[in-house]
Amino acid sequence: MKTAMILAAGRGERLRPLTDYIPKALCKVHNKPLIEYHVARLAQCGFERLVINHAHLGSQIRRYLRDGSQWNIEICYAPEPPGGLETGGGIYNALPLLGKEPFLTVNADIITDYDFNALQLPANAMAKLVLVANPAHNCKGDFGLQQQRLTNEKTYTFPGIACYRPEAFHHCHAGRYSVIPLVRRLAHENKAAGEFYEGLWIDIGSPERLRLANTLTI
Repeated sequence: MKTAMILAAGRGERLRPLTDYIPKALCKVHNKPLIEYHVARLAQCGFERLVINHAHLGSQIRRYLRDGSQWNIEICYAPEPPGGLETGGGIYNALPLLGKEPFLTVNADIITDYDFNALQLPANAMAKLVLVANPAHNCKGDFGLQQQRLTNEKTYTFPGIACYRPEAFHHCHAGRYSVIPLVRRLAHENKAAGEFYEGLWIDIGSPERLRLANTLTI
């Protein structure tokens, strides 16, 4: 894969009042914006093109990252209306920029040391998700695994790292909706794969987890 999408349109309600002034993707860990960690690591992994969606205060993201030349990677943007389009609607809106080959997606508001090059889409799958152990804030889980096949058992947590074929979205529509129902359908049809990851992953979804991330060596 040579193309990735960073999902950066979230409002960051639980991080207010900080996110009243900056987008969640620009919240800092060790004085570096969250989104910059992903841009730099995707460039290091050999990705050539990044698509970044944005909504709330998105112009700040564009001004900070510009065209990506600082990291030797091409960055283009998929703006969304106020309130954003969530993950499914956001990916669908960005499809014209993502091309015809499989692409990776990663949530802007996570910290991880996952090797993006390790995520490979099997020939018989339309999607592949990385899964992690359930954290305290998502103890009920999202998906399960059965011999690298994604299932709808809620055994593990989806941390926001995945890859898809563009065709997976061909029956979707414009609008605001999560990608999860689509993935559940693909899992039901045995068209989704998964892998379990035991390394570093933190969802920066609260002030407490933002403070925790700033105590770690990254």
